[in-house]
Amino acid sequence: MKKSKKGSAAIMLVLIAYLLLPLIVTIVYSLFDKWTEIVPRGFSVKSYVELFQDPEFLMCILRSLIICVVPIVLTTVIILLAMFVTTLYFPKLDKYVQIICMIPYTIQGVILSVSILAAYVRSETFLSNRMVMLFGAYSVIIMPYIYQGIKNGMSAVNVHTLVEAAGMLGCSRIYAFFKVVVPNLISSVVVSSLLAVGIIFGDYVLVRNLTGTSFQNMQIYLYQTMKSDSMKASAVFVVIMAITFIIAAVTLHLKKRGRKAVR
Repeated sequence: MKKSKKGSAAIMLVLIAYLLLPLIVTIVYSLFDKWTEIVPRGFSVKSYVELFQDPEFLMCILRSLIICVVPIVLTTVIILLAMFVTTLYFPKLDKYVQIICMIPYTIQGVILSVSILAAYVRSETFLSNRMVMLFGAYSVIIMPYIYQGIKNGMSAVNVHTLVEAAGMLGCSRIYAFFKVVVPNLISSVVVSSLLAVGIIFGDYVLVRNLTGTSFQNMQIYLYQTMKSDSMKASAVFVVIMAITFIIAAVTLHLKKRGRKAVR
């Protein structure tokens, strides 16, 4: 048994090292001026200093966070409302909601962005606004992941029993759903939201096609930096990964606090 555990631990360490190797190499490359030989030379944090002294880079971080949060919140609320209606009032419609939410799996970013521009760019309503189109596109792209996470969470919770029990205490159905059922779905919502953050944070196609270069997020900034300075581009990539890890850590911390509050 001990040998088996040691062997499993060794395999896991090898896999972790293999998966982290590209990130480690990128970090090392961003911290040295030259790496044309086996050993890098000229340790320097100049790239990181320049990045955080650049107001445009700081604005790119803020923009990336905004275009992550807004679509995730919007999509989560819409899907929760749809699940509330189909679960408690029209259960036969659940399969159709699932089909609609799964359709974005088959849509490529280029096709989606071109279709949105063709449909709304000449509209005289607020839908012609480029940011509205971008938020809508991201809401569509992440819909399957948010839906599947919430659906899996609801499969583990007896929704009807919880709502009926709350109804016996005088609660309305919608109040019972959002105050009793939804807190039990926090874990599923957090996991699906983290997946959505990774998808949006790493996107280049949609934001480039829908907003052009007028709205720079982290990926556009990275692409433009790669043309001029590979060392600085590596530093940008490391910052992107660090922000992603921080978001994941904060979200998981809030998830634990939510579990304690529910208990």
